[in-house]
Amino acid sequence: MGEGKGSTLVHLLVVVLSLVAFGFAIAAERRRSVGTVVKDNISNSTYCVYNSDVATGYGVGAFLFLLSGESLLMGVTKCMCFGRPLAPGSDRAWSIIYFVSSWLTFLVAEACLIAGATRNAYHTKYRGMIYAQNFSCETLRKGVFIAAAVFVVATMVLNVYYYYMNFTKATTTTPAHKANRTNPTVGMTGYA
Repeated sequence: MGEGKGSTLVHLLVVVLSLVAFGFAIAAERRRSVGTVVKDNISNSTYCVYNSDVATGYGVGAFLFLLSGESLLMGVTKCMCFGRPLAPGSDRAWSIIYFVSSWLTFLVAEACLIAGATRNAYHTKYRGMIYAQNFSCETLRKGVFIAAAVFVVATMVLNVYYYYMNFTKATTTTPAHKANRTNPTVGMTGYA
């Protein structure tokens, strides 16, 4: 891929990876673990029994898909740190704004996904003796994976703006202050 040329394949891959991460985050929210309190008559204690733990796998899957999409985009754009500098102007300013915003939403989405996956995997076994009245099995709060899904979509939209609309414009424009001169304006001759 040439410098400053936007690739439709990269754009499409980033969008597809983000949408798969979004789907996994929604699936993780729908399949969160739910615990029920069960009384053990022999030991006179209660314990929690949880249904399936598939939401943890969905959360980790969403985490990995979003990470791979962001890594692909940052690898192609050289993370704005390496390669040719961006041309000054509004396109460069918007590229920087979208770059920073994309990273912020990416970090929040990844934090929600990994926190939701680990919290969903945490199960309490024994809660106490039978005379305690307030038994509750700890589960993941509703909305953690939904918040991650919202931030996944925000990251995808900001990545589209960063890469496709502004990064390609900011690298293809030649700077106006650099003029190509074929002849030197100051003559340099050797002394005889």
